[in-house]
Amino acid sequence: MKANRLALAGSFCWNSDCPDYGLIDHGNIVKYGRTDKGTQRLKCKTCGIVSVANKGTVFYGEHHSPKEILECLVMVAERNSLASIHRIKGIKEETVNTWLREAANHVEVIESLLLANYSLTRVQLDAMWAYVGHKGEKVDIPKRLIGAASGEALR
Repeated sequence: MKANRLALAGSFCWNSDCPDYGLIDHGNIVKYGRTDKGTQRLKCKTCGIVSVANKGTVFYGEHHSPKEILECLVMVAERNSLASIHRIKGIKEETVNTWLREAANHVEVIESLLLANYSLTRVQLDAMWAYVGHKGEKVDIPKRLIGAASGEALR
């Protein structure tokens, strides 16, 4: 059985119609300039498709820098609220929440980046992922249950 390994975004072609699709470090991907924001562009020599180096990552298509995104994730791991991150960094709570959900899809890479570049412990990371897990869709609580919980139903 072939072991899975983590592949960097720029090490394979993203085009599913390409004969070299899914071949990692096959030599078909070459640098192809940079975007206006400085992100490395890559081109497949086989099919000619151009992509960017951060495609398939938590940073793809984001208006904020990877450093800023990671700093916000660190703040969540350090038990800062989304409101406090908004006050400190000026980044909307919804934006940070979106990053958290996206980061949950890239756990291995995000954890390695956070552990390597910031002074976080495994416990802090576990707390962050627990926080992410509790950020699902909010459910309406019927008013009669709210009344019962507050003691009004006992009157």
